[in-house]
Amino acid sequence: MMGPMIIDIHGHYTTEPAGLGAYRATQITQLGNPVKGKPNISDDEIRESIENGQLRVQRERGTDATIFSPRAGGMGHHFGNELTSRYWSETCNELIQRVCRMFPRNFIGVCQLPQSPGISPANCVAELERCVNEFGFVGCNLNPDPSGGYWTDPPMTDRYWYPIYEKMVELDVPAMIHVSASCNPNFHGTGAHYINGDTTVFMQCLQNPQIFKDFPTLRFVIPHGGGAIPYHWGRYRGLALDMGRGELSDFLMHNIYFDSCVYHQPGIEFLLQVVGLDNVLFASEMIGAVHGKDPNTGRFFDDTKAYIDNIPSLTDSQRQQLFEGNARKVYPRLSKAL
Repeated sequence: MMGPMIIDIHGHYTTEPAGLGAYRATQITQLGNPVKGKPNISDDEIRESIENGQLRVQRERGTDATIFSPRAGGMGHHFGNELTSRYWSETCNELIQRVCRMFPRNFIGVCQLPQSPGISPANCVAELERCVNEFGFVGCNLNPDPSGGYWTDPPMTDRYWYPIYEKMVELDVPAMIHVSASCNPNFHGTGAHYINGDTTVFMQCLQNPQIFKDFPTLRFVIPHGGGAIPYHWGRYRGLALDMGRGELSDFLMHNIYFDSCVYHQPGIEFLLQVVGLDNVLFASEMIGAVHGKDPNTGRFFDDTKAYIDNIPSLTDSQRQQLFEGNARKVYPRLSKAL
């Protein structure tokens, strides 16, 4: 009997060719007069960066496909104005499209959105439509804090965000809730700002679940194992009950999912035990936040498949759900891409 398809729902192009960085550096020097231009990146450079990077790791770890998006820490929505962000996002998404076109069996696109602090998310609708309808992308990354660590925009439950939710529902695509780089020296990017963003948005939804009454099919993927949420599940259950909301499973968990980017064995097992299999999607963020090996195991910290493989109590059907079924449920456009 064939095993499940192994779909990693959280991957970023962290090995992008140097031409993209050169393009961005030039763009930043021209913030007062943004022009789109085009990065100088050949197909051979893309092929080398992928074959020696993410594709090599896929093969080593037994992953079949990765849902792939621009480097999250590089989204940099705080730079320049809305036109700067638009050109940068379009350029990054076009590069992802080239990767997916060259390696269609291995990578499926998710787009960066042209967000800017204080600018309505309605400005992101056109790029989401383009990436889904023209490029075949299956979702988007949505930054709850375009200011880069200062949280100047309204909570994600505010009607301010509704234009992008309306389009997500129309296109039937989820958003991974993913902050970008931190400009605030109090918050380390991947060690604090990322986890803070994950945790904050979950609490926003708990405080104001009207968002999911207004958009019953809206789906959020909260990465990095859900931030602090699973470890403090009792706190959030208790807060929900104190507020008269009822159980989290009754009003929140039909719309919110966590990924498995948790980098130790006890953490993965705890995530599955507390949150439950129905709301966890396999992911690794390979070649991402943590690059090295665990000296205690000799394995890379971000080899999350190995942790799941080491849980003997999981049945074959549960593994299929975790590695493939939940991804297809949350990202229904995968059926056309794979």
